[in-house]
Amino acid sequence: MAQARPRCEQARARLAAGVPQAFAWLDDHRHLSSHMASSSWMMAGSSMHTEFDTRRFRAVGSRLRMHGRVLGLPLALQEQVVVREPPRRKAWETVGEPSLLVIGAYRMGFELEAAGGDAALMLRIDYQLPSRGVARWLGLVLGRAYARWCVRTMVRDAQRALQP
Repeated sequence: MAQARPRCEQARARLAAGVPQAFAWLDDHRHLSSHMASSSWMMAGSSMHTEFDTRRFRAVGSRLRMHGRVLGLPLALQEQVVVREPPRRKAWETVGEPSLLVIGAYRMGFELEAAGGDAALMLRIDYQLPSRGVARWLGLVLGRAYARWCVRTMVRDAQRALQP
């Protein structure tokens, strides 16, 4: 069966930092994945644990693994950096089929441009729905809201961290 066209969500913001400083903050994936590491209503009160390889997700080919439970169900995924062009852009994608509830495989990344002395950030996720079962149904109902929450949360966290 052919894979459906990916769905997309993105968020944009102006960051009160220069492009190199903004890239350095965004390149530390602990910052971008912090919304998954803490309990929230979108995570149904649960959280995910992240394990990095020795390159700490800061090189093409570097990988991380996330795992946890949501509503008692085990979740897991692996991501790999596929583009890293400091200080302008970075992208990563899932490896294999992730075990998630409302989105399936995805590619995520950010781009930075100079905007005066600040940085203009665009953060994007292109995602598939889960491929089968209840997760596919949940994806149809909640996938877009979850993907939108992820990109908006990451952008908001960057704005807060990089404010003067």
